Amino acid sequence: MAEKDPSKTEKATPKRIKKARGEGNVAKSQEMGKTMTLLAGVIAIKVVINIYYDQFQEIFHWFFTKGFSTPLTQKKVYLLFIWCSEKLALLLLPIFLFIALVSFITLRLQVGKLWTTKVFKPKFGKIFNITNGIKKILFDVQTFVRLGKSILQAAVVAIAPYIVIKQEMHNFIPLFYANAHEITSYVLQVGYKMIKYTMLPMLIIAAIDLWYMRHEYSENLKMSKDEVKDERKQAEGDEKVKSAMKQRMMAMVQQRMIAEVPKADVVITNPTHYAIALRYDPLLAPAPQILAKGTNKMAEKIKEIARENNVPIRENKPLAQALYKQVEVGDIIPEEMYQAVAAILAKLNKFKR
Repeated sequence: MAEKDPSKTEKATPKRIKKARGEGNVAKSQEMGKTMTLLAGVIAIKVVINIYYDQFQEIFHWFFTKGFSTPLTQKKVYLLFIWCSEKLALLLLPIFLFIALVSFITLRLQVGKLWTTKVFKPKFGKIFNITNGIKKILFDVQTFVRLGKSILQAAVVAIAPYIVIKQEMHNFIPLFYANAHEITSYVLQVGYKMIKYTMLPMLIIAAIDLWYMRHEYSENLKMSKDEVKDERKQAEGDEKVKSAMKQRMMAMVQQRMIAEVPKADVVITNPTHYAIALRYDPLLAPAPQILAKGTNKMAEKIKEIARENNVPIRENKPLAQALYKQVEVGDIIPEEMYQAVAAILAKLNKFKR
């Protein structure tokens, strides 16, 4: 039997499961599908058996009475064909539609919503790999599981009729004196009883097969710890790449802030460690707005740009620290800072009037 990789101890990640589903690899039991389809057919026939009786009685009555005396012309044959087709459609279509619906629901409940064309692509590597094919036939555990299921189902199909026939032996002799209707009714009843005896163990086999297929599916999709780590790295991104992207983003933000400094009305400093560029325009915002902020080298750069563009620079340590820590670039200052900022703005030439 094929041995599984002992290093694969971790459950499959959602990404691994999604990839497998995209390739058509899902956990489904063929036995459950076959059993539910057979059960649906039995139930459908049980429900419509009276309709079948009436329809067949009408068909045979016509053929054995009017049918023999009706002259066969081209038009009559055509109409007879249409009439028979309609009768057959009325008899067969409801059962076929019900079986198709049950088959679809059974499959949908097993695999969920899934549509992929990859399952139709030929896999020539598997077709021409004779060695692996022989190994799967002779040594794969799935081969023995399928063989066991087939033997169990064959045993069920063989034993159920034997039990029923043995129980009904005393009813066979009286059938010699029964009419066709009574014989037909008895045969249908005994046949339905056989099917019931067969369906129960088949449902149990199908349920066990469904559990086993899901278990094997989970086992086959298991990953090693290294695979889980690699997938996590791919999802989160390489640390070096993330760091480089962060640096580029910071550089872009700093460039945008530097471009906004000339528009400021005042730069408030710590004086050396912090620098915050403020603008107050009642037409744009109800309160002073931060255009740029920075510490250390960035603070020096803001002050340098401010000097080059004649933007006033004012020192206020507590206010500079509070603005830097509490207000983001582009936001207006909070209400508790209005008075402190207004005191600085009031002394500027722009706002003296």
